[in-house]
Amino acid sequence: MDKTPPITGRCYCGKTRFSVSALPSVVSYCHCSDCRRVSGAPVAAFAAFADGSVRYTPDPGAPVSHFNGVERWFCDACGSPLGARYDYLPGQIYVPLGLIDQAADLPPSLHSHAASGMPWLHIQDELARNEKSARDTLRPGSAQK
Repeated sequence: MDKTPPITGRCYCGKTRFSVSALPSVVSYCHCSDCRRVSGAPVAAFAAFADGSVRYTPDPGAPVSHFNGVERWFCDACGSPLGARYDYLPGQIYVPLGLIDQAADLPPSLHSHAASGMPWLHIQDELARNEKSARDTLRPGSAQK
């Protein structure tokens, strides 16, 4: 059996740290306006882990929800986005790739909401580009890895 080293990470200030004992089910870019606004970047990238497998220290507390079906956690000291859960993607928590210490080893495998991307941003890759939501691909157990 393959042993996966813990995946680790932290917020910007280092107050909130996390670890995950398994590889993500999928890593994706997201070009939607919601992800751009929460990340402050022209495109976001997230790793999806099994719900309950991400251990935060200290516990980030209650989630923030500005939209039905979306919960997000933030560091209470620096405001870094720590994770998100979406009702339409059950059983997963999405962690921003930029917080993960091993991000260089976790390349995205697809683009979500590509039609919403910034017209001046040109990511040259051969990854699948979903014009809208990639929810069918992002669900646990999908063929995309």
